[in-house]
Amino acid sequence: MRRKPRIPPAPLPQRDGVDPVRVRLPSDGAWPTVRDHLVERLAAGPGVIDAMLRGGEIVGADGTPVAPDAPYAPGAFVWFHRELPPEVTVPFALDVVHRDEHIVVVDKPHFLATMPRGGHVVQTALARLRVQLGIPTLSAAHRLDRLTAGLLLFTVRPEERGAYQTLFRDRLVHKEYEAVAPHDPRVPLPRTVRSHIEKERGLIAAYEVEGAEPNSESRVELIEHRGALGRYRLTPHTGRTHQLRVHMNALGLPILGDPLYPVVTGPAEPDDFRRPLQLLARVLEFTDPVTGARHRFVSGRTLGAWSAYEDWAR
Repeated sequence: MRRKPRIPPAPLPQRDGVDPVRVRLPSDGAWPTVRDHLVERLAAGPGVIDAMLRGGEIVGADGTPVAPDAPYAPGAFVWFHRELPPEVTVPFALDVVHRDEHIVVVDKPHFLATMPRGGHVVQTALARLRVQLGIPTLSAAHRLDRLTAGLLLFTVRPEERGAYQTLFRDRLVHKEYEAVAPHDPRVPLPRTVRSHIEKERGLIAAYEVEGAEPNSESRVELIEHRGALGRYRLTPHTGRTHQLRVHMNALGLPILGDPLYPVVTGPAEPDDFRRPLQLLARVLEFTDPVTGARHRFVSGRTLGAWSAYEDWAR
Protein backbone atom coordinates (compact mmCIF):
# COMPACT_ATOMS: atom_id res chain seq x y z
CA MET A 1 0.00 0.00 0.00
CA ARG A 2 1.32 3.40 -0.97
CA ARG A 3 1.87 5.69 2.00
CA LYS A 4 0.61 9.23 2.01
CA PRO A 5 3.42 11.76 2.22
CA ARG A 6 3.98 13.22 5.67
CA ILE A 7 2.83 16.81 5.73
CA PRO A 8 5.26 19.05 7.61
CA PRO A 9 3.89 21.83 9.83
CA ALA A 10 3.19 25.15 8.16
CA PRO A 11 6.30 27.37 8.28
CA LEU A 12 4.19 30.54 8.01
CA PRO A 13 1.99 31.89 10.82
CA GLN A 14 -1.72 32.47 10.35
CA ARG A 15 -2.78 35.85 9.06
CA ASP A 16 -5.99 37.29 10.55
CA GLY A 17 -6.82 33.79 11.78
CA VAL A 18 -6.45 32.27 8.30
CA ASP A 19 -4.00 29.45 7.53
CA PRO A 20 -1.47 29.82 4.71
CA VAL A 21 -2.17 27.93 1.49
CA ARG A 22 -0.23 24.67 1.14
CA VAL A 23 0.68 23.25 -2.28
CA ARG A 24 2.31 19.86 -2.86
CA LEU A 25 4.35 19.55 -6.04
CA PRO A 26 3.27 16.38 -7.90
CA SER A 27 5.78 13.52 -7.76
CA ASP A 28 5.45 12.93 -11.50
CA GLY A 29 5.97 16.54 -12.52
CA ALA A 30 8.11 17.52 -15.48
CA TRP A 31 8.24 21.29 -14.95
CA PRO A 32 11.72 22.81 -15.02
CA THR A 33 11.10 25.13 -12.06
CA VAL A 34 8.75 25.52 -9.11
CA ARG A 35 7.67 28.80 -10.66
CA ASP A 36 6.54 27.10 -13.89
CA HIS A 37 4.35 24.65 -11.99
CA LEU A 38 2.74 27.32 -9.81
CA VAL A 39 1.97 29.55 -12.79
CA GLU A 40 0.23 26.64 -14.53
CA ARG A 41 -1.53 25.24 -11.49
CA LEU A 42 -2.76 28.34 -9.73
CA ALA A 43 -3.94 30.24 -12.81
CA ALA A 44 -3.10 33.52 -11.09
CA GLY A 45 -3.08 36.78 -13.00
CA PRO A 46 -0.11 37.70 -15.21
CA GLY A 47 3.01 38.31 -13.16
CA VAL A 48 1.40 37.46 -9.79
CA ILE A 49 3.52 34.37 -9.06
CA ASP A 50 6.68 36.12 -10.24
CA ALA A 51 5.98 39.05 -7.92
CA MET A 52 5.35 36.72 -4.97
CA LEU A 53 8.59 34.84 -5.63
CA ARG A 54 10.59 38.07 -5.91
CA GLY A 55 9.04 39.25 -2.64
CA GLY A 56 9.91 36.04 -0.79
CA GLU A 57 6.21 35.32 -0.16
CA ILE A 58 6.37 31.65 -1.23
CA VAL A 59 8.37 29.46 1.15
CA GLY A 60 9.47 25.87 1.53
CA ALA A 61 9.06 23.54 4.50
CA ASP A 62 11.89 25.20 6.43
CA GLY A 63 10.45 28.68 5.91
CA THR A 64 13.11 29.70 3.40
CA PRO A 65 11.75 31.70 0.45
CA VAL A 66 11.61 29.80 -2.83
CA ALA A 67 13.95 31.39 -5.38
CA PRO A 68 12.39 32.55 -8.66
CA ASP A 69 14.55 30.03 -10.54
CA ALA A 70 14.36 27.19 -7.97
CA PRO A 71 14.38 23.83 -9.79
CA TYR A 72 11.26 21.70 -9.60
CA ALA A 73 11.33 19.28 -6.62
CA PRO A 74 8.82 16.41 -7.00
CA GLY A 75 6.81 15.78 -3.83
CA ALA A 76 7.94 18.95 -2.05
CA PHE A 77 5.56 21.35 -0.29
CA VAL A 78 5.40 25.13 -0.57
CA TRP A 79 3.30 27.63 1.37
CA PHE A 80 2.06 31.17 0.83
CA HIS A 81 -0.70 33.52 1.90
CA ARG A 82 -3.18 34.30 -0.85
CA GLU A 83 -4.43 37.80 -1.45
CA LEU A 84 -7.72 38.00 0.40
CA PRO A 85 -10.81 39.49 -1.24
CA PRO A 86 -12.34 42.60 0.35
CA GLU A 87 -15.06 41.62 2.80
CA VAL A 88 -17.86 43.52 4.49
CA THR A 89 -17.51 43.26 8.27
CA VAL A 90 -20.35 41.31 9.89
CA PRO A 91 -21.25 43.75 12.69
CA PHE A 92 -22.42 41.22 15.27
CA ALA A 93 -20.61 39.66 18.22
CA LEU A 94 -19.48 36.05 18.31
CA ASP A 95 -20.37 35.02 21.87
CA VAL A 96 -18.39 32.33 23.70
CA VAL A 97 -20.78 30.01 25.58
CA HIS A 98 -18.22 27.51 26.88
CA ARG A 99 -14.45 27.13 26.83
CA ASP A 100 -12.16 24.48 28.27
CA GLU A 101 -8.87 22.86 27.27
CA HIS A 102 -10.62 20.63 24.69
CA ILE A 103 -13.52 22.56 23.13
CA VAL A 104 -14.98 26.00 22.57
CA VAL A 105 -18.72 26.49 22.00
CA VAL A 106 -19.91 29.77 20.52
CA ASP A 107 -23.23 31.39 19.73
CA LYS A 108 -22.85 32.47 16.09
CA PRO A 109 -24.76 35.45 14.68
CA HIS A 110 -26.60 35.40 11.37
CA PHE A 111 -24.53 36.24 8.25
CA LEU A 112 -21.23 34.88 9.61
CA ALA A 113 -19.90 31.80 7.78
CA THR A 114 -18.50 28.97 9.89
CA MET A 115 -15.13 28.65 8.15
CA PRO A 116 -13.26 30.21 5.22
CA ARG A 117 -14.80 29.43 1.86
CA GLY A 118 -15.25 31.39 -1.35
CA GLY A 119 -15.56 35.11 -0.68
CA HIS A 120 -15.94 34.64 3.10
CA VAL A 121 -12.50 34.22 4.65
CA VAL A 122 -11.65 36.61 7.49
CA GLN A 123 -15.32 37.28 8.23
CA THR A 124 -15.91 33.72 9.43
CA ALA A 125 -16.47 32.28 12.88
CA LEU A 126 -13.26 30.24 12.73
CA ALA A 127 -10.94 33.08 11.69
CA ARG A 128 -12.48 35.59 14.08
CA LEU A 129 -12.43 33.17 16.98
CA ARG A 130 -8.77 32.21 16.45
CA VAL A 131 -7.85 35.88 16.74
CA GLN A 132 -10.32 36.66 19.53
CA LEU A 133 -9.16 33.79 21.76
CA GLY A 134 -5.56 33.52 20.60
CA ILE A 135 -5.92 29.82 19.73
CA PRO A 136 -4.39 29.21 16.28
CA THR A 137 -5.08 25.44 16.47
CA LEU A 138 -8.84 25.97 16.72
CA SER A 139 -10.91 23.91 14.23
CA ALA A 140 -14.63 23.53 13.54
CA ALA A 141 -16.14 20.15 14.47
CA HIS A 142 -19.22 20.85 12.28
CA ARG A 143 -20.74 23.80 10.48
CA LEU A 144 -23.83 25.97 10.23
CA ASP A 145 -25.05 27.76 7.12
CA ARG A 146 -23.85 31.35 6.96
CA LEU A 147 -27.43 32.61 7.27
CA THR A 148 -28.26 30.42 10.29
CA ALA A 149 -27.48 31.65 13.81
CA GLY A 150 -26.75 29.58 16.89
CA LEU A 151 -24.43 27.09 18.53
CA LEU A 152 -21.17 25.93 16.99
CA LEU A 153 -18.60 23.52 18.45
CA PHE A 154 -14.86 24.03 17.89
CA THR A 155 -11.98 21.84 18.99
CA VAL A 156 -8.78 23.14 20.56
CA ARG A 157 -6.37 20.26 19.95
CA PRO A 158 -5.86 18.95 16.40
CA GLU A 159 -5.38 15.38 17.62
CA GLU A 160 -8.84 15.43 19.25
CA ARG A 161 -10.77 16.94 16.36
CA GLY A 162 -11.65 13.57 14.82
CA ALA A 163 -13.30 12.33 18.01
CA TYR A 164 -15.69 15.29 18.07
CA GLN A 165 -16.38 15.15 14.33
CA THR A 166 -17.29 11.49 14.75
CA LEU A 167 -20.06 12.50 17.17
CA PHE A 168 -21.76 14.43 14.39
CA ARG A 169 -21.08 11.78 11.75
CA ASP A 170 -22.57 9.05 13.94
CA ARG A 171 -25.55 11.23 14.96
CA LEU A 172 -24.60 11.18 18.63
CA VAL A 173 -25.29 14.90 19.05
CA HIS A 174 -28.82 16.01 19.94
CA LYS A 175 -29.60 19.24 18.08
CA GLU A 176 -32.69 21.41 18.31
CA TYR A 177 -33.40 24.41 16.12
CA GLU A 178 -35.96 27.17 16.38
CA ALA A 179 -37.61 28.82 13.39
CA VAL A 180 -40.23 31.44 12.62
CA ALA A 181 -42.43 30.66 9.63
CA PRO A 182 -46.03 31.09 8.49
CA HIS A 183 -48.68 29.46 10.65
CA ASP A 184 -51.19 27.28 8.83
CA PRO A 185 -53.70 25.39 11.03
CA ARG A 186 -54.34 23.02 8.10
CA VAL A 187 -50.84 21.57 8.45
CA PRO A 188 -51.03 18.80 11.07
CA LEU A 189 -48.26 19.11 13.66
CA PRO A 190 -46.20 17.71 15.27
CA ARG A 191 -44.96 15.44 12.51
CA THR A 192 -41.83 13.78 11.19
CA VAL A 193 -40.79 14.70 7.65
CA ARG A 194 -38.73 12.25 5.58
CA SER A 195 -37.53 12.76 2.02
CA HIS A 196 -34.60 12.31 -0.34
CA ILE A 197 -32.64 15.56 -0.60
CA GLU A 198 -29.99 16.25 -3.23
CA LYS A 199 -27.60 19.21 -3.43
CA GLU A 200 -25.66 19.42 -6.68
CA ARG A 201 -22.39 21.26 -7.07
CA GLY A 202 -23.02 24.51 -8.90
CA LEU A 203 -26.67 24.75 -7.82
CA ILE A 204 -27.41 27.16 -5.00
CA ALA A 205 -30.53 25.36 -3.71
CA ALA A 206 -31.09 21.75 -2.70
CA TYR A 207 -34.13 19.83 -3.90
CA GLU A 208 -36.21 16.76 -3.04
CA VAL A 209 -36.35 13.71 -5.31
CA GLU A 210 -39.85 12.31 -5.32
CA GLY A 211 -40.08 8.53 -4.90
CA ALA A 212 -36.40 8.09 -3.96
CA GLU A 213 -35.33 6.36 -0.74
CA PRO A 214 -35.41 8.96 2.09
CA ASN A 215 -32.01 10.16 3.24
CA SER A 216 -33.22 12.94 5.54
CA GLU A 217 -35.51 13.15 8.57
CA SER A 218 -36.73 16.09 10.64
CA ARG A 219 -39.20 16.46 13.49
CA VAL A 220 -41.36 19.61 13.22
CA GLU A 221 -43.34 20.95 16.20
CA LEU A 222 -45.33 24.14 16.62
CA ILE A 223 -44.37 25.87 19.87
CA GLU A 224 -46.80 28.77 19.61
CA HIS A 225 -48.36 31.10 17.06
CA ARG A 226 -49.43 34.71 16.74
CA GLY A 227 -51.86 35.26 13.94
CA ALA A 228 -50.12 34.54 10.65
CA LEU A 229 -46.77 33.52 12.15
CA GLY A 230 -45.66 30.48 14.12
CA ARG A 231 -42.62 29.63 16.22
CA TYR A 232 -41.39 26.10 15.59
CA ARG A 233 -39.05 23.57 17.18
CA LEU A 234 -37.14 21.62 14.54
CA THR A 235 -35.18 18.48 15.43
CA PRO A 236 -33.04 17.07 12.62
CA HIS A 237 -32.18 13.37 12.80
CA THR A 238 -29.91 13.61 9.76
CA GLY A 239 -27.73 16.40 8.44
CA ARG A 240 -28.35 17.02 4.75
CA THR A 241 -27.53 20.43 3.27
CA HIS A 242 -30.38 22.91 3.90
CA GLN A 243 -32.45 20.03 5.31
CA LEU A 244 -34.64 22.02 7.71
CA ARG A 245 -35.21 24.77 5.16
CA VAL A 246 -36.20 22.24 2.50
CA HIS A 247 -38.53 20.32 4.83
CA MET A 248 -40.28 23.43 6.11
CA ASN A 249 -40.78 24.62 2.56
CA ALA A 250 -42.20 21.21 1.60
CA LEU A 251 -44.81 21.62 4.33
CA GLY A 252 -45.83 24.96 2.85
CA LEU A 253 -44.18 26.75 5.79
CA PRO A 254 -41.03 28.36 4.35
CA ILE A 255 -38.83 29.92 7.00
CA LEU A 256 -38.99 33.71 7.05
CA GLY A 257 -36.07 35.52 5.47
CA ASP A 258 -35.04 32.53 3.33
CA PRO A 259 -33.59 33.71 -0.02
CA LEU A 260 -33.71 30.20 -1.55
CA TYR A 261 -36.96 28.50 -0.55
CA PRO A 262 -39.53 28.53 -2.02
CA VAL A 263 -38.04 30.89 -4.64
CA VAL A 264 -34.40 31.76 -5.26
CA THR A 265 -34.36 35.53 -4.94
CA GLY A 266 -30.58 35.86 -5.09
CA PRO A 267 -28.23 37.10 -2.38
CA ALA A 268 -28.91 40.39 -0.64
CA GLU A 269 -26.36 43.18 -0.77
CA PRO A 270 -23.32 42.20 1.33
CA ASP A 271 -24.02 44.95 3.86
CA ASP A 272 -27.79 44.31 4.11
CA PHE A 273 -28.33 42.71 7.52
CA ARG A 274 -31.95 43.77 8.00
CA ARG A 275 -33.92 40.53 7.52
CA PRO A 276 -31.89 37.47 8.49
CA LEU A 277 -33.06 33.92 7.96
CA GLN A 278 -35.25 33.11 10.95
CA LEU A 279 -33.47 29.90 11.87
CA LEU A 280 -31.52 29.36 15.10
CA ALA A 281 -29.46 26.36 16.26
CA ARG A 282 -30.78 26.55 19.80
CA VAL A 283 -29.65 23.38 21.60
CA LEU A 284 -26.50 21.26 21.35
CA GLU A 285 -26.28 18.21 23.63
CA PHE A 286 -23.72 15.37 23.67
CA THR A 287 -21.39 13.26 25.78
CA ASP A 288 -17.82 14.53 25.48
CA PRO A 289 -15.76 11.79 23.77
CA VAL A 290 -12.57 12.94 25.50
CA THR A 291 -13.67 13.76 29.07
CA GLY A 292 -16.90 11.75 29.30
CA ALA A 293 -18.77 14.83 30.57
CA ARG A 294 -22.38 15.33 29.53
CA HIS A 295 -22.84 18.72 27.86
CA ARG A 296 -26.01 20.65 27.12
CA PHE A 297 -25.67 24.13 25.64
CA VAL A 298 -28.53 26.54 24.89
CA SER A 299 -28.29 29.59 22.66
CA GLY A 300 -28.95 32.95 24.25
CA ARG A 301 -30.15 34.43 20.95
CA THR A 302 -33.72 35.15 19.94
CA LEU A 303 -35.24 35.37 16.48
CA GLY A 304 -36.02 38.92 15.44
CA ALA A 305 -39.27 38.06 13.67
CA TRP A 306 -40.78 36.89 16.93
CA SER A 307 -39.73 39.88 18.99
CA ALA A 308 -40.66 42.32 16.21
CA TYR A 309 -43.76 40.44 15.04
CA GLU A 310 -45.55 43.41 13.52
CA ASP A 311 -42.66 44.19 11.14
CA TRP A 312 -42.30 40.61 9.86
CA ALA A 313 -46.00 39.70 9.68
CA ARG A 314 -46.62 42.17 6.83
